[in-house]
Amino acid sequence: VTESQKLGLAADRLIDQNFGEIISSYTRAEAIDDGVLIDLTEWASSSKGFMGGFTVPVACTAAVFADIENIPPSQRHQDIRGRTHDMLFMASLACRRTRGDTDRIAFKFIMHVGRKTYQTYHIHSGTGDNGEHVMTIMQPLED
Repeated sequence: VTESQKLGLAADRLIDQNFGEIISSYTRAEAIDDGVLIDLTEWASSSKGFMGGFTVPVACTAAVFADIENIPPSQRHQDIRGRTHDMLFMASLACRRTRGDTDRIAFKFIMHVGRKTYQTYHIHSGTGDNGEHVMTIMQPLED
């Protein structure tokens, strides 16, 4: 059990003490199965050869993936894998240059969606279903 997992378990106990037993929960795995989150771990993984890659599971929201899939006719030379790579690379740079105690980092990059050229997303650092470190990319108003 890692230190992060120990902290997660301690937090769960505090929540139970203050609020009582959890009535219902929605796991990250369920969100991926339902298509609410899109698992990008394989494409983002440093072990799969992604330059600047992630060493933790990475997912994005369905809304972010819809932006990636929405390739304008003027950008027909682009593809989903390339646009995803660009987003992941810029997210990894944002994570590396951020200093301080934060769990949410904004990053901006060029990806044509509709009439907009620049997209701003947030990458959130959190805990997964079993207390492991995970990252989720989302639109600024998503939580």
